[in-house]
Amino acid sequence: MARSRLLPDNFTLSLVAVVALATLLPARGNVAVAFGWITNLGIALLFFLHGAKLSREAVLAGASHVRLHLLIFACTFGLFPLLGLALRPVLTPLVGPELHRGVLYLCALPATVQSAIAFTSLARGNIPAAICSAAASSLFGVFVTPLLVTLLLGVSGEAGSGSLLDAILKIGAQLLLPFALGQVARTWIGGWVTRHKDWLKYVDQSSILLVVYTAFSAAVINGLWQQVAPLTLLGLAVSCCVLLALALLATHLLGTWLGFSLEDRITILFCGSKKSLATGVPMAQVLFAGQTLGVLLLPLMLFHQLQLMVCAVLAQRFARRPDPAAPAA
Repeated sequence: MARSRLLPDNFTLSLVAVVALATLLPARGNVAVAFGWITNLGIALLFFLHGAKLSREAVLAGASHVRLHLLIFACTFGLFPLLGLALRPVLTPLVGPELHRGVLYLCALPATVQSAIAFTSLARGNIPAAICSAAASSLFGVFVTPLLVTLLLGVSGEAGSGSLLDAILKIGAQLLLPFALGQVARTWIGGWVTRHKDWLKYVDQSSILLVVYTAFSAAVINGLWQQVAPLTLLGLAVSCCVLLALALLATHLLGTWLGFSLEDRITILFCGSKKSLATGVPMAQVLFAGQTLGVLLLPLMLFHQLQLMVCAVLAQRFARRPDPAAPAA
């Protein structure tokens, strides 16, 4: 019997299970140190495989649509931070100052890569442009996100050894360097990675689950669930729904007002309204080194699941439209 689209997917259920495991059996001492090393290696492997998978031809094919990319980047790194700041008077009393910091951090992150491309493909949007835009968002995010975090949260001096440059260098070493090495290695292993692309999905999800378990273990030990009441968690879920709805509405209206084709508007919708959990969690480890990350990452985790469920429904709706390339009856 097929699973209803309204039910959570396996990854969402796994994420909930990992949070429950971290609550009941948090990693401590040497176990936590070992999980930290394994997590860093998993993230490096993930971005290396992404680099090996991404076709240079596809990137070049989509790179020429500069006007579309500028709009997507403006939504990702401009619209979201403005929404986070504009909603501060409502969100701070609703969820508290710490969770609102997490919302602002969420707003500073780059877009997703895999899911944005997958939803664009399913909805029959401009796939080469989606590949180029999503990949460029992650790469530019290595430099833009630390700057936005400094402006929005004022954490300059908290990241790494104490400077924004240190944070950028550490994030680049953890995310950008493996990606670049993957692009170099694509000549030899690109075909193998493409043939086993389903395996890459499990590397992606496993890396996220490892990071979430490690972060939540530390947060539980430091009293996470004593700090976040059930009513506050409900308020956070409502806040993420409102933020996602505003982002989807804005990207849809902007794409229409600026005269983009339907295929381009689909790409703008799915690439300009999403935020990356895979990139956001390891970045948080660098930008907020020495701090408890559980509370900070809660908004990102909730928003990530909401965007996947909502965008899946939207992509299916776009996919049901008539195909102009099909022969007339």
